[in-house]
Amino acid sequence: MFKARYLLQAVILALFLGACTAAGTAPIPSPPTPAPPASSLPPTPTLPPTPIVVQDGSGQTVRLTHPATRIVSLAPSTTEILYAIGAGSQMVGRDEFSDYPAEAKSLPSISTSMGTLNTEAVVTLQPDLVLAAPILAPEQIQTLRNLGLTVFLVPNPTDFEGLYLNLANVGALTGRGAEAQALASRSRERVAAVEKVISKATSKPKVFYELDGSDPAKPWTAGPGNFIDLLIQMAGGQNAAAGLKEPYAQISVEELVSQNPDVIILGDTAYGITVASVEARPGWNVMNAIKNNAVEPFDDNLASRYGPRLTDGLEAMAKQVHPELFR
Repeated sequence: MFKARYLLQAVILALFLGACTAAGTAPIPSPPTPAPPASSLPPTPTLPPTPIVVQDGSGQTVRLTHPATRIVSLAPSTTEILYAIGAGSQMVGRDEFSDYPAEAKSLPSISTSMGTLNTEAVVTLQPDLVLAAPILAPEQIQTLRNLGLTVFLVPNPTDFEGLYLNLANVGALTGRGAEAQALASRSRERVAAVEKVISKATSKPKVFYELDGSDPAKPWTAGPGNFIDLLIQMAGGQNAAAGLKEPYAQISVEELVSQNPDVIILGDTAYGITVASVEARPGWNVMNAIKNNAVEPFDDNLASRYGPRLTDGLEAMAKQVHPELFR
C-alpha cells in the first residue's frame, strides 16, 4: 500500500514538471563562470614606431626610430634650417660659425682648429643626429660615423627645388615635416613674385659679385655653376664672371674692365670693404658700375649659406640689379 502511494506521487510530480517546461518556464540557470583576473589577460598588442628613412647627400641611407631630439649642427646652413622649421629647441650643439638666429649662439660651440673637427666635443654631447654639410671634409664625416654617430649630410642645393628637398628631409628627421612643407610653400610664393616682376625687365645688366677684394688686382668672385650665379640670373642679370672655369675663382682687373659690369655687388662688406674703397681702386673708375654709382653692399650670408634665407637673397639681389622695377 505504501509503495503504491509513493509511486503515484512520483508520477504526479514528473507530470507537473513536464507541464511547466512545456509552458515556457525556464530551468534554473547555472552560475556564471568567473572572469580571469586582469593580470592574467594577454597584453594589448602595440605597433612599433614607424621608422624614418631618408637618403642623404652622400648616398647614405639614414634611419631613425623616432624624430631626433638631440641634434648637433656642423654648418650655419643646417642650423638656419633647423630654426626655420621650429627644431631649434632640439639642438644641443653647433659649429662655431652658426650665428643666426641670435639664439643659436647660446648653444655649446663645437670649436674647430685649422679645419679639423673636434670629434670628442661632438661625442660628449651624445647627439642622436648630426647634421653636416659639404663644408666638412668627407673623412671627418666618416670619422663621426665610425664612432657610432648618425650623420646626415645635407647637400648644397643647385636650385630652389634642391633647397626645398633639404627642408623636407630635415623636417622628416626632426618630426617637423608640416613646418618644413609650409616654409617651402612660402618660399615658392616669394620666388614666384620676384620672377613675375623680373619678367617685365627690358634689359639684362652685367653683374660682378665680389666675394673677397682683399687683393683688388685679383678679387675673388662667383663664376658659373653655383647658387650666386643662379641668383644673378634669376634677378634678371648676367654674371660678369660667367666665363671663368671654376665656380669660385679670382678675376683680373683687366678681365673685369673688359667685361665692364653695370652693377657691382659687394659680398665682402663684413670684412671691411666699402663702396667708397671700391670706387677708389686704381683702374676701376672706367667701369659702368662705378660711373653710374651702382656699387651695392650685400649680406653674403643670404647667398652663400644654403638655407632658407636664400629667398631673402633673391629678393635683395633683384632690387639691386633692377631697382627701377621695385620703386
